[in-house]
Amino acid sequence: MPRFGLKRHKVKGPATPPPVPERIAPRPPAPGGLRIAFLVYRGNPRCGGQGVYTRHLTRELVALGHSVEVFAGQPWPEVDEGVGFTPVPSLDLYRDPDPFRIPKLREFLNSYSTPVAALEFGVMCTAGFPEPWSFSLRARRLLSARRHEFDLVHDNQCLGNGILGMMEDGWPLLTTLHHPITVDRQLALSHATNPWQQFTQRRWFGFLRMQVKVARALPRVVTVSQSSKTDIAAQMGVEIDRMTVVPVGVDHTVFRPRDDVEPVPGRIMVTSSSDVPMKGLVPLLEAVAKLRTERDVELVVIGNPRPDGRVARAIDRLGLAPIVRCVTGISDDELARNYGQAQVAVVPSLYEGFSLPAIEAMACGVALVATTGGALPEVVGTDGETGLLVPPDDPGALAGAIGRLLDDDALRSRLGAAGRDRVLGRFTWQVTASGTADQYRALMDDAPSGPARPRSSETPPC
Repeated sequence: MPRFGLKRHKVKGPATPPPVPERIAPRPPAPGGLRIAFLVYRGNPRCGGQGVYTRHLTRELVALGHSVEVFAGQPWPEVDEGVGFTPVPSLDLYRDPDPFRIPKLREFLNSYSTPVAALEFGVMCTAGFPEPWSFSLRARRLLSARRHEFDLVHDNQCLGNGILGMMEDGWPLLTTLHHPITVDRQLALSHATNPWQQFTQRRWFGFLRMQVKVARALPRVVTVSQSSKTDIAAQMGVEIDRMTVVPVGVDHTVFRPRDDVEPVPGRIMVTSSSDVPMKGLVPLLEAVAKLRTERDVELVVIGNPRPDGRVARAIDRLGLAPIVRCVTGISDDELARNYGQAQVAVVPSLYEGFSLPAIEAMACGVALVATTGGALPEVVGTDGETGLLVPPDDPGALAGAIGRLLDDDALRSRLGAAGRDRVLGRFTWQVTASGTADQYRALMDDAPSGPARPRSSETPPC
């Protein structure tokens, strides 16, 4: 989220954009398999649920005999053997380490296409977020020349106007909608402290009008929890009978208890992909500050809070810098080992449509404290049996639950074992892929014969 009119530390990135990777051809389908064009506008495989979902789901779809080619924007995804990849480059206006950057003129001239790039930059300059819209237009143009190569399109929560255009072009199409971004907007606005912040937050989330319109027009939507299904219907107006729940999975062969890893006494771990109020890191820091007055604790944050953001300010305000360590850029294996070194894992979110960090921690056999925000009770299970659940945005309740686990070895062990059993029975990527493939078959059965008459879908989102 840009801070227009306010001073902020600016870090310069590379003088020239990183090179666009080469296309990777997908493995052909097995007999009876489908050919899937899989869209994700931000492909980062280690930061943010959409990139993780893309990598692991596509791998398991290929294992089922389908052919999958990922169409993705920056940051580029990682794809496993057999999965194809076509880059859909944008201006990459939010790249690390210089988000909200001003591109060079040649980047506009070399972009696909120059008018889309100019509008993309213009929306950013007015505090909007253009990526879903601009990615969807570029992806539509790329797919228009390859209609004979795919059977269907799977959109991973882009919901840009170009998605409507793809349906008008005749593509059978479904979308995964992880949770309604309307919740993110409500929470961001509730934490805005002045009228300027209210204005810029509303402007940033301007793309939601487009996403709501697109979601309501989709014939088939996959979501990841009953909680998300209910909220999408209530807040975005998507009909219940168009939605099917297919839970997210975890790689239980990587995220597992490690015999060669010992928990560090007093270590607490949290995984958060973004420095936003919804993730609940500030209430967790306040809980850790309370615990610190009673015992020796340390907090490992898997993520990269902004140097001038809410989390960094809270760490300074609470004097927690000596006991908080942030870790980024690690592999899944290293992440699993970090879980194994924690006595307690925490998901302090005010709301989650699902929660990959919750099932990763549970798969590692780590005792978990989570809030009751959104789908977390649905994911974690019964309070006191597979984890401890507390109200969201309640530092005292978080501190009490974490302290209870730190003091009770037997309870930690029991919850950790029960949590892993729950994950193995419900939340694996093989189960996710099988349920998603069922939706592909249903989509193909419902698809009309022949394309509809094309209409223009290139109106800017806001």
